[in-house]
Amino acid sequence: MVTKSEIDRRYKNTREAMAKENLDALVVCGNEYTGFEGAIRYVSGFEIVHRYVYAVIPLAGDATLVFPAEARWIGDKSTPWIREHIWADIPGKWITEHATKKNWRRIGVYGLDAVMAVRDYRELAKGAFEIINFDRAFDMARAIKSEEELAGIRHSMKIIEDGFWAMLAKYQPGKTEAEVMAPAVDKFFAGGAGLQMMNIVLSGTNGSAEAMFKVPRDRKVNADDLLLYSLEIAGPEGYWVEFSRPLIQGKISATTKKMADVYPEALEASRFLMREGEPIKNVHKASADIFAKQGFALGHLSGHSIGMTMIEHPAIGANSETLLRENMIFSFHPQVVDQDGKVCLYTQDTYRVGKKEGENLANVDWKFYSGAEKRG
Repeated sequence: MVTKSEIDRRYKNTREAMAKENLDALVVCGNEYTGFEGAIRYVSGFEIVHRYVYAVIPLAGDATLVFPAEARWIGDKSTPWIREHIWADIPGKWITEHATKKNWRRIGVYGLDAVMAVRDYRELAKGAFEIINFDRAFDMARAIKSEEELAGIRHSMKIIEDGFWAMLAKYQPGKTEAEVMAPAVDKFFAGGAGLQMMNIVLSGTNGSAEAMFKVPRDRKVNADDLLLYSLEIAGPEGYWVEFSRPLIQGKISATTKKMADVYPEALEASRFLMREGEPIKNVHKASADIFAKQGFALGHLSGHSIGMTMIEHPAIGANSETLLRENMIFSFHPQVVDQDGKVCLYTQDTYRVGKKEGENLANVDWKFYSGAEKRG
């Protein structure tokens, strides 16, 4: 249960960000697409089960949840602290008509780039008001996590670690990639993750992993196959965490070994810079430079802020000028790729930005795991 003080903190920070942009109101978008449901839960307490929802938050006054009419019986409507609920045939049309009645001139939208339904955007675009992309501003307003939020994040991490160790205990060649992962998913669902899971894999033969993510299915695993499961879940409080460690029982390839030899050094160099006041681009550069000396590049951005939405601003990248603040939470996941773009090594960890250095929230050493290891 989210406390009233936490709800008040969230709305205070959000409305301060709205005031800076001279917004009359904010439309927060969320949908069932994995990882994109959390903004609605953050501002309302409602957990999306199917379809999508909007929260309309005026600069002053009570907020409203707007559901598509076909979602009337989907999701527990008794849980949100926003008590006014609208079921509209076309939610965007209702929002536009409501904004016109209120004489709103500037409306921010969180989720404009990737979440809002096209039919609803078309209706908003007909309005006399100006539409402001509020994705970054909203994410920055919620980037520094409270102690209450941190407790939820640590709970999610406990669940994901339980899943990893359950998977490791039953990992053996001869199973399919899906069967290897199955014990982890059992733990995740039992721990309360529900729909909030995205579990994928990088895998390959002869001690290497191919540089493309896949859904684990029916490919049989051999002893020399390298498995890099990307475990991503949100626990019952709704906070996403991400975690990965390499699995193999046979020998790693020469290329993989060369990557692995500098991986711990690169991770530690970046962790140390996850501190108050540090430009975020330096976190990326610390790892990228170490890998570059060995002739390797990073496959994509090395990380991102994470919370109730799986991917939040700011990103950890070469061009990010954002200054880190204590208690920001980041997923850091450098994917190291060879010069041909075919072989990679990958890990994921979730970090808390500290005063002097970062804190890795996972208590699992980085190394290659064979299944013989014992927890603790």
